[in-house]
Amino acid sequence: MIEELLPVGVVSVHTFGDRLETPLFPEEEAVIARAVAKRRVEFTTVRACAREALAKLGYPPAPLLPGERGAPGWPDGVVGSMTHCAGYRAATVARVGDVAALGIDAEPDAPVPEGVLEAIARPEDLTAMAALPAGGPAWDRVLFSAKESVYKAWFPLARRFLDFQEASVAILADGTFEARILVPGPELLGRPLTGFSGRWMAKGGLVLTAIAVEGAGEG
Repeated sequence: MIEELLPVGVVSVHTFGDRLETPLFPEEEAVIARAVAKRRVEFTTVRACAREALAKLGYPPAPLLPGERGAPGWPDGVVGSMTHCAGYRAATVARVGDVAALGIDAEPDAPVPEGVLEAIARPEDLTAMAALPAGGPAWDRVLFSAKESVYKAWFPLARRFLDFQEASVAILADGTFEARILVPGPELLGRPLTGFSGRWMAKGGLVLTAIAVEGAGEG
């Protein structure tokens, strides 16, 4: 599913169930040594997806350890993103020359819990959302997911936290969204990074969002 939102050059692997057949590396086991069963299953399954995706790019299995602020570490020359929610786990990877950064997110297609929308949405986010057609997916969940994808694409480039309120996101009914970053960002391809374009879909009880940032064209 997530592959439908991403360009050529990005490799995606997803699963609707648990994948525990791929053993973790000792370094990964150490990360979740005290984790509850749910966290262990999510951690293991999404790394099984990631290793399969990396293999399609020609990379051997390697530990994929959470780094600063939990962002997954990837082999040299690779960018990637992971996501998991109830009933869906996915990983996407690409070569650095093809893509500068990836951000993906999966959520249940259901309204966000009480109080969440007020915490994540800016006034302009709400204005854009109000213009969307009734009877569609849970638009507040699409917004939440898009902001998650924005952060996942932003952090590897900027190496700094981005609050929900530091990005405005306009969800469009055509399956796209536009994100505007409201704080100074790094330079990318010779110009300041001021925002992202992304895509979303609602299918099978899920909301999925994805961002693929253009690379420099050289590995």
